Amino acid sequence: MYRRAIATAVGVAAVTGLLAFVIAQRYDQPLLDPEGSFLGPSWIRLPLLLTLCLALDIVPRMLWHSRLRRSAMGAVVKERLRTHWTRDRILLVSLGVTCFYVTYVGYRNLKSALPFVRDFSDPSQMFDRELMNVDRLLFFGHRPGPVLHDVLGSTVAAHVLSTIYLLFVPMVPLLVMVWIVWSRRISFGYWFVVSQCFAWALGTASYYALPTLGPAFYFAPGYTDLAHTGTTDLIAALYKSRATILNGSYDGQSVEGIVNSVAGFASLHCGITLLWALMVQFTVRSVWLKRIFWTNFGLTVIATIYFGWHYLADDVAGIMIALLSFYLGGLATGQRFDRSRLRPLAEAEADQAAASEPARDKPVATA
Repeated sequence: MYRRAIATAVGVAAVTGLLAFVIAQRYDQPLLDPEGSFLGPSWIRLPLLLTLCLALDIVPRMLWHSRLRRSAMGAVVKERLRTHWTRDRILLVSLGVTCFYVTYVGYRNLKSALPFVRDFSDPSQMFDRELMNVDRLLFFGHRPGPVLHDVLGSTVAAHVLSTIYLLFVPMVPLLVMVWIVWSRRISFGYWFVVSQCFAWALGTASYYALPTLGPAFYFAPGYTDLAHTGTTDLIAALYKSRATILNGSYDGQSVEGIVNSVAGFASLHCGITLLWALMVQFTVRSVWLKRIFWTNFGLTVIATIYFGWHYLADDVAGIMIALLSFYLGGLATGQRFDRSRLRPLAEAEADQAAASEPARDKPVATA
């Protein structure tokens, strides 16, 4: 039933992973597991994440419904395994975690190798000046970042926007697990994973198509008067890692195990947060969750400009990547995008419930 979705997720992950391997070999760069210091190597971490998904779903439910009575715990667990952890769900969780992980690791390695593939010392291969000129044109001769500093201030706004921006990193794997474990329909879980894989892969391609560093790295003086936040430390750490990669060592730090994470075009912070908001809008009923995720997207867009992570064109490109990934993921998972039916999937689902087969989770959602 989900063959096309599975084939798409596996295909995108395989291509991204293979390209990362080829680039690493071609430019004599190590193929790194960027999260290797967290929970050990991938052959340990992946089974551990799968086990964690299962435990997070079953253990709290078991404790709640059994009222802590040991005699009732076994029945609660068996019922949940029978009704929720079907063969389709187990396949979704296994493939979802694996495909996303391979795609993300490929993305990180390809991003790290970018300065060696596109010579950043050659001005003709960099586009920061051109994109900054576009920003100045749209802001009547001013840089967008410093304009936001004047409008929003450089203290309270800096701390708020930094918190929003830094929450992105832990939210990336967390939301993948949420959708594949608790999505009401199996097709929604595949839709989320496939769209994520597309977005990270397309974002990687954009780095190579139009290499930039971003305003905070290329025009640093305009972003040094902000209050010290976690984002300040992150920018400094990324600058040090990039210098270490390019020079072989920097400030006493060895290049071993270091990845370069500096690349501007396009903004995947904007792209991925928009993708989250779209998935919530079309697959979740809660109005409050919709408001939270749309607010998160809006504040993330502001943060990318405020801290100088991206140019305006980067954010626009990230938004386009999200829309394309959302649509391609929908096509791959059997969603229908009919002009005659434009309601969110969560609303349309109620009308389809009577015609749906209750024992099977059918990817018939309509947008």
